[in-house]
Amino acid sequence: MPYEFQFAFIFEHMDKLLWGALLTIRLSALSMVCGLAVGIMGAIISIHGSRLARLAVTSYVETVRSTPFLVQLFIIFFGLPAAGVQINANWAALLAMTLNLGAYSTEIVRAGMMAIHPSQIEAAQALAMTKWQVIRHVVLTPAVEKVYPALASQFTLMMLASSLVSTISAEDLTSAASLLDAQTFRSFEIYLVVMGLYIGLALLFRFSFWGIGLLVFKRRRRLGVARAGGTA
Repeated sequence: MPYEFQFAFIFEHMDKLLWGALLTIRLSALSMVCGLAVGIMGAIISIHGSRLARLAVTSYVETVRSTPFLVQLFIIFFGLPAAGVQINANWAALLAMTLNLGAYSTEIVRAGMMAIHPSQIEAAQALAMTKWQVIRHVVLTPAVEKVYPALASQFTLMMLASSLVSTISAEDLTSAASLLDAQTFRSFEIYLVVMGLYIGLALLFRFSFWGIGLLVFKRRRRLGVARAGGTA
């Protein structure tokens, strides 16, 4: 007997899936901002920090990169309450995503910083720029521009990996789909729609990253050209 697709009931409950998708967007966007901040600090410390600080950053990065995201999620959600720190599922998901993304961002940004030619740093020092001015203007900004495509790709992968937060009852898109599946037992149709929504979210994030990169880095290049023309 051929399988009969029934999508009508899914569209009747589409608001639940869209609400879950909204939380996925919120969790992903917040973790990207926080994770990038962690990554930038980690990259600076790993290059310019003390030996002990570099060791701490390296241990953090290697621990995160060598363990599954699901295990990290469980440690935070189940481990923190056991240690006396109460945290709900959504905050645990955000913390786990931030720490995971921060470790990968640290390595990506560090690679960009290491790619800056030493002559540029020497020229900035010759202009009597302070250490932090050199890091900010000469090293960090061009470094982020160099590795921006890799960061955008990692951010998109983190958004897709956020589906795992449903295992701790965070109310994301996958969690909404699971609840709807338990009510209707139409798994095939539900997850086909969810797959389409995740594809749409991935395209949305990629387009957003493209627009942000075009706005920030193209403008920076135009300013650089204008300044060079003004000093010529």
